[in-house]
Amino acid sequence: MTTTELPAVREMEKAPPSPEPSSPRRTTARRRASGLTALLAIVALAAAVPVLYVASLSVRSRDDVLNGGLLPSHLFWQNWPDAFRAVDLGHYIANSWAVAAGSVVLTLLVAVPGAYFTARAGRRGAKLATLVLSSYCAPPVVAVLPLFFLLRNLDLNNTVAGLALVDGLANVPVAIWLLDGFVRKVPQEIEEAAWLDGLGTWASLRRVVLPLISPGVAAAALICFFLSYNEFLFALSFAQDSSAQTLPVLLSLFQGDKNVEFGQQAVVSLIGIAPVYVLAVAAQRRLVAGLSSGALK
Repeated sequence: MTTTELPAVREMEKAPPSPEPSSPRRTTARRRASGLTALLAIVALAAAVPVLYVASLSVRSRDDVLNGGLLPSHLFWQNWPDAFRAVDLGHYIANSWAVAAGSVVLTLLVAVPGAYFTARAGRRGAKLATLVLSSYCAPPVVAVLPLFFLLRNLDLNNTVAGLALVDGLANVPVAIWLLDGFVRKVPQEIEEAAWLDGLGTWASLRRVVLPLISPGVAAAALICFFLSYNEFLFALSFAQDSSAQTLPVLLSLFQGDKNVEFGQQAVVSLIGIAPVYVLAVAAQRRLVAGLSSGALK
């Protein structure tokens, strides 16, 4: 190689390598990821539209609401102080949380051993699971009258405990359906080893099976909590006194015979949604992990 060729060779060595053309697979994967992101953004926006509309109603006057439209013609902040002056909002929210929490405790006390039996009892357990879940398909209104007399005989009408009892028993089929798959994933050999160590059926359920299905228990508890928090029919039927009424009942009270306080109703709705939304966001990973692990074989 001559001396005149050396500088050219050195320049070629210093030059950065030319970028490789992207493969068709990578391009297709990027396009799919971009399309999926756009689709999820559209779904999230569509899901947020009702909440955004409620927020819009909270800052609109009654006449502005009746004129139609999605956005306020002018901001009317008076709905917020008026809503707090009209009702004791904290009392109703506290009742809703107490009813939901109490019902979740009762639901799990019944559903955990119930799901254990349906998962371990073979065909009899499968038939029982079908029977229990089929009861949830009936419209709740058919149970209002017998439940009313039951609560009256127990002296639990117009009480938070009575609502928690009704909601807790009503959510048992859902909880059993959710927990059945988790119990079936626990190998029976683990329980047999616990039995050899001297544990009985209930002790093995409490000390062996229950820790293994804790993600499913958490997911079932959250779902039943949301169902009970949003329940309206039983709360309206069994709590005629304001001392035991919950937030959904309070929302219905804003609709009078002649006038409907849309703005104040929207304010109360936003305040009632906020703590449950925070709970859902905080427990999102546990909820998704529990449901996904229960769905895997």
